[in-house]
Amino acid sequence: MSFTAHHLYFDDVEIGQAWESPGRTITQADIVNFAGLSGDFNPIHMDHEFAKTTAFHKPIAHGLLTFSIASGLGLHSPPMRTLAILNIREWHFLGPIFIGDTIRMRTKVLEKAARARGRRGVITWQRQIINQAGKVVQEGVTLTLVEGRRVTKQESGSTGQESEVDLEVPNS
Repeated sequence: MSFTAHHLYFDDVEIGQAWESPGRTITQADIVNFAGLSGDFNPIHMDHEFAKTTAFHKPIAHGLLTFSIASGLGLHSPPMRTLAILNIREWHFLGPIFIGDTIRMRTKVLEKAARARGRRGVITWQRQIINQAGKVVQEGVTLTLVEGRRVTKQESGSTGQESEVDLEVPNS
């Protein structure tokens, strides 16, 4: 899939803007497939009888499965011209996700920093994964590199040297 006219540039979003994704229900197949892919066959995820003996009383989804699915949900909320994920920080796993739970991703722009003379920029996002009851089950901060609108002199046909891309992540 390539970017479309609906995908936003770095310049198109402002600090404070927020979005909420559509929902996605977590299934037993999701958990089994993630266990096979990751190799994480912890009985808290896979063994219904064992899970009855835990504080949750039933299997829970892998935390990283939930994070991964939410990452996909956030892909279109908002639809950005994302070039790379640079950093995941302050990520907290706050509650369980069970088979049949529906999650959504809430996203808010916290900071923006232009790079490469406006051709790209780093966006700092607050991310919250919420369940069907509106409870935050995971949250944290991510930084992504996003395409900018600015066209350099070199890209517009002018001769001249352009500096290397600055991919450094801003200090927090």
